[in-house]
Amino acid sequence: MKVRSSYPAGVLGSRRAEARRASVHSYSLILLGLVLAGAAGAALGDAARVPAGPLREGIVQSEFVGAKPTTPFCHASTIAETPNGIVVAWYGGSKERAPDTAIWMARMGAGGWSDATQIANGAQADGGRFPSWNPVLFQAQKGPLLLFYRIGPGPRGWWGVLATSADAGKTWTAAVRLPGSILGPIKNKPVELAYGVLLCPSSSEYPTWQVRMELTGDLGNSWQQLPPLNDGKKIQAIQPTVLKYPSGKIQILCRSKEGRIMESWSEGLARVWSPLQPTALPNPDSGIDGVVLKDGRALLVYNHTVGDRTPLNVAISADGKTWQAALVLESEPGEYSYPAVIQTSDGLVHITYSWRKERIKHVVVDPAKLTPRDMREGRWPPE
Repeated sequence: MKVRSSYPAGVLGSRRAEARRASVHSYSLILLGLVLAGAAGAALGDAARVPAGPLREGIVQSEFVGAKPTTPFCHASTIAETPNGIVVAWYGGSKERAPDTAIWMARMGAGGWSDATQIANGAQADGGRFPSWNPVLFQAQKGPLLLFYRIGPGPRGWWGVLATSADAGKTWTAAVRLPGSILGPIKNKPVELAYGVLLCPSSSEYPTWQVRMELTGDLGNSWQQLPPLNDGKKIQAIQPTVLKYPSGKIQILCRSKEGRIMESWSEGLARVWSPLQPTALPNPDSGIDGVVLKDGRALLVYNHTVGDRTPLNVAISADGKTWQAALVLESEPGEYSYPAVIQTSDGLVHITYSWRKERIKHVVVDPAKLTPRDMREGRWPPE
């Protein structure tokens, strides 16, 4: 970096030399300060620095889950608020699809995050072992903490299982395989409808990508699977997230291969759904998640791009149709993906996501401090 003198060319003499020495000295002090600040920031880690600037307002806390990585690979986090605090789970192992991938969980307490512990895996009775996939935590209003996940070599041959915990995730029942073609909530949390019915956003990837909504009225003991919302040919979509509005309307937003987030609408008990249609929001074939806030607005976490899985963004909508840019969580090169989001009883929003598939990152947002900005024709506004 060059330091340009403010003196006109041709001005010489001792006064200029002294000024230059003072300028260089001041610049050196500034540079030293920047280096020290950078070293301090590096010591804290990327996740410890709360970004500043436009579309960064509202971030209360930003950190990694756990003091250090538990496994070389981790992905697909899920988060829930229990009577004893917040818990986060994900799957991790030596690499994706490796048989040693298992479900891990950590708990947030007054002193920070606990060490991660393995709570489930794909070990079989015959001694074999399959990878575990896509955990989904859900705390029912009246009932135990539920853990849905998949076991199998991959999406072509995996099956759904369910375990429960009566002590907020400290201990778990043995996993029970879900019946028939039921896979359970495939990536994102269920939504509780009237009479305790859980609407579980599910999907299948073989032979085609299809969205399949599943319902259970007894916390996973019996199930109803609705017909697919798409044929997997004209529109290829999976991994819906459910948004239940105060009006009674229910919206799902889905990951797709079409370059756009897809949507469908229903009402009441969610037995009938409109055809899947593209929204104005882009999607790079990557997972999303959303939540309807206590003030009635919808909040969506997603990658606002059709290319790589960066940036990672937050948008806000009053009606699920018109979305405003609210927050940029990540914008550096790398993969930041598969978000999970809840609003806790104190009104704060908790978001977790895969940070380069090396760590799980946790960001706390105060929705009252967001300053949404209009997006014209689905384009994210410049910062």
